[in-house]
Amino acid sequence: MSITEIAAEAKRASIQLTAVKTDVKNNALTEIANTLKQRSDHIIAVNEVDLDAAKRNQLAEPLLKRLKFDEGKIEDVCAGIEALIKLDDPVGKTITATELDEGLELHKVSCPIGVIGVVFESRPDALVQISTLCLKSGNAVLLKGGSEAEKTNNILSKIICEAGEKANLPEGWLQLLHTRQDVAEMLSMDEYIDLLIPRGSNEFVRYIMSNTNIPALGHADGICHVYIDGDADLEMAVNIAVDSKCQYVAVCNAAETMLVDTKIAEAFLPKVKKTLEEKGVELRGCSKTASIIGVKPAVEKDWSTEYLDYILSVKVVAGLDEAIEHINKYGSGHTDTIVTADKKKATKFMELVDSANVFSNCSTRFSDGFRYGLGAEVGISTNKIHARGPVGLQGLVIYKWKLLGSGQVLADYASGAKKFTHRDLTTESAESAEKKKL
Repeated sequence: MSITEIAAEAKRASIQLTAVKTDVKNNALTEIANTLKQRSDHIIAVNEVDLDAAKRNQLAEPLLKRLKFDEGKIEDVCAGIEALIKLDDPVGKTITATELDEGLELHKVSCPIGVIGVVFESRPDALVQISTLCLKSGNAVLLKGGSEAEKTNNILSKIICEAGEKANLPEGWLQLLHTRQDVAEMLSMDEYIDLLIPRGSNEFVRYIMSNTNIPALGHADGICHVYIDGDADLEMAVNIAVDSKCQYVAVCNAAETMLVDTKIAEAFLPKVKKTLEEKGVELRGCSKTASIIGVKPAVEKDWSTEYLDYILSVKVVAGLDEAIEHINKYGSGHTDTIVTADKKKATKFMELVDSANVFSNCSTRFSDGFRYGLGAEVGISTNKIHARGPVGLQGLVIYKWKLLGSGQVLADYASGAKKFTHRDLTTESAESAEKKKL
């Protein structure tokens, strides 16, 4: 099939998927998880072929880590699917209800977006997460993974499609694209595709957004910060900084810059340097940092670089205000955290840092759809419309307005013969439900 035919089939499937009941979707998800477990040895063997080819092609180490799809990652995606099954179906929920007049009720009801096109990096686990989230939220999906994961993505998409067929999902709800040309053609298909989610380098994401009329949702970089305040507990600060950087370096929510209050720098920097260097982290510091510990000199570019590797830039700042200013200037609006015992400072940091995820006294690595209880994620958005932060089920639905009448015509209201009541039925329904509980 041509890319146009594939997109048209996905569009037809998306319309049917809108009406698929929750139990059918959950049965499909159960079938997908069971099949992934049953065929794990085959999947791992196929992934080894991709890994061997990637190593021969000298793929960067962070990308190799993302590409690997072993038993542990299969267990993780299956746990994500099982958590997804337990979540409420986001489709068909009444968000608000308003009586416009007696016998004329307006309902704002959640519904799927339609067809979602996702272009993602060398992470086969992303294919499983994205497709299952789209399934639960009633969306059809076009997927294009990196060429380095082609064989793994092929087997995973085949397994998911076959499981969907067994559960009576509409044919064509999931389609896998294979070439860069497919992606280029997809950008012009606003007739069929309702939303694009690009996941990759800054340059790639900006290219997608600049070459399509289709709405795009995503983030270009994950330049995340850990700010160690002058009132921080040193042991806590070391643990959070090290986890934010080292727990898994090749991900968008790993810390790339650490800011340290000058009040605490001399006591803190030697401690954190020892632990970070034990983990193999290269430190690049400003002149103030270099006057306290031995580091490679940082240059201007370091403050706006997503390393995705064992490298951390370090800057000593005059205090909270300078830290906030630095983050808002150089950050990517992804995830930033403060370590402090001062609640007022923590509150100010979280109010003024302009990022999708702002934390206090915990690792940046918590910014994740699965950890938020969203049933994994299709990506993390730094946009300020529709969805922001980890995009889980709620980020994959929109809404429609349903007006239920009993013969009303606008002429009666335009003439003044009838008047609108605009009575909030949502609040009344909530109060009624609460009374029933009592």
